[in-house]
Amino acid sequence: MRAHYRAEGLDESALAPHPMDQFARWFKQAAQAAIAGMIYEPNAMVVSTADAEGRPSSRTVLMKQYDEQGFVFYTNYDSRKAQDLAANPYVSLLFPWHPMARQVIVTGTARRTGREETAAYFRTRPHGSQLGAWASSQSSVVYSRAELDATYRELTARYPEGAQVPVPPHWGGFRIAPSTVEFWQGRENRLHDRLRYVAEPDGTWRVERLSP
Repeated sequence: MRAHYRAEGLDESALAPHPMDQFARWFKQAAQAAIAGMIYEPNAMVVSTADAEGRPSSRTVLMKQYDEQGFVFYTNYDSRKAQDLAANPYVSLLFPWHPMARQVIVTGTARRTGREETAAYFRTRPHGSQLGAWASSQSSVVYSRAELDATYRELTARYPEGAQVPVPPHWGGFRIAPSTVEFWQGRENRLHDRLRYVAEPDGTWRVERLSP
């Protein structure tokens, strides 16, 4: 159960000045790999949080946007991850692009997106996903699948296809402002390339190479 990673490496001279520009380069290549059937959902990322007592939890979430300010995902604000972030805003993201022998590892701080930004994204979701945001009390105990399905059917009757579904007040986005962004490229003999951007107080970024 061991794969030998490709020899092509990652050199400091090839990096973009800003980590989000470098991420854009790699994400474009991951998206192309997805079209070719190599990767499933390249925007899937593992989001790791910790509660007020430092107890960690992780889950896979779909990144819905990225820009110079960071990475955005949407969730129920009553969910476990949202409750963790309310108590402890520090978060880690991991993009596991294993077929390309690549990973992107982010550490940063989470803050909620504005309601206008949340509403604009909510309108782009498929009708069924909009209803799903209302039907699910995310992370809470549900008596049965039948109960969940019954709630969804009630919402379907209330808001049929074509009707405008209101944005749930308990649902919205988080933007992760990165403090470090590591680009990990698998190499032969486990001598991987690991280049990490580190945010400086003046707004610039320092790049450092980590030992594999």
